[in-house]
Amino acid sequence: MTGPPHPAGARPGAFDDGPWLFDGPARAAAPGPRPAPAGSGDRGLPAAVLFDRDGTLVVDVPYNGDPARVVPMASARAAVAAVTALGIPVGVVSNQSGVARGLLTRRQVEAVRERVDALIGPFSVWAVCPHGPHDGCGCRKPAPALVLAACARLGVPPGRTVVIGDIGADMEAARAAGARGVLVPTALTRPEEVRRAPESAPDLMAAVRLALWAGAASAGCPRTPGGVR
Repeated sequence: MTGPPHPAGARPGAFDDGPWLFDGPARAAAPGPRPAPAGSGDRGLPAAVLFDRDGTLVVDVPYNGDPARVVPMASARAAVAAVTALGIPVGVVSNQSGVARGLLTRRQVEAVRERVDALIGPFSVWAVCPHGPHDGCGCRKPAPALVLAACARLGVPPGRTVVIGDIGADMEAARAAGARGVLVPTALTRPEEVRRAPESAPDLMAAVRLALWAGAASAGCPRTPGGVR
């Protein structure tokens, strides 16, 4: 079976170059690998938290290239702020097969990214897969390369990174990268994905609490890390 056609005019192999990486405003001001927040290892907190985009941070609008249609999920801004308040870098890992299908341009992907950053972020890094499901890349979730690329950009180990998403592919990508996955199911999440999830939470804020509390508890710290209510 062949995959969907690439956009007209795309050069051969244009979609075999790995994920697109975008630095957020925080990293743009200080390029280069970013060390884990001071003391985070002692506190048992993650070195980074990576979020899926559609269905996790924002309402899922298929193949959306219009910033005006970006609507944050409930508690998304507060959840991201709770992580960054602890000095932990946050990033986004997102499949965008609309590029390979000829439905999105890179500029549209960037425009939506900038809108999400403005409404919910800023995020330190974005890792985006522009490939289709049959392109055979290593970055389209459930493959691990988006998670690995984001961790490398931040200079943090995948084993101390949490990935929060709404479908099984997010959890599989986390597992394959050696990261911890937390599922936030929506109406579109399949029941079997919920059953297979290593950990799950009813909403985004609860997922962040789970990610932070579990790490702090394992280190013998108070149950509620600062900034998480």
